[in-house]
Amino acid sequence: MKTIACNARGTITLERILMALAGTVSLIGVILAITVSPWFATIPIFVTANQWLFAAVGDCPSSLLLRRLLPVERRGA
Repeated sequence: MKTIACNARGTITLERILMALAGTVSLIGVILAITVSPWFATIPIFVTANQWLFAAVGDCPSSLLLRRLLPVERRGA
């Protein structure tokens, strides 16, 4: 399987993409909660739930979607 190149040290892994995505979405949720409505604070809650799901089970909705859309590999695979 062809993977997406990250840098000279290797390839970008599914875990790195998920952490970057989680951090970005959480930050956007916090900024929106501060500037627009406190209800946007629920976004980081859902991100955290998905991170716990990935840690406990090994998959989350985002990881399943990313593996279907991008040619990424899991760490150690």
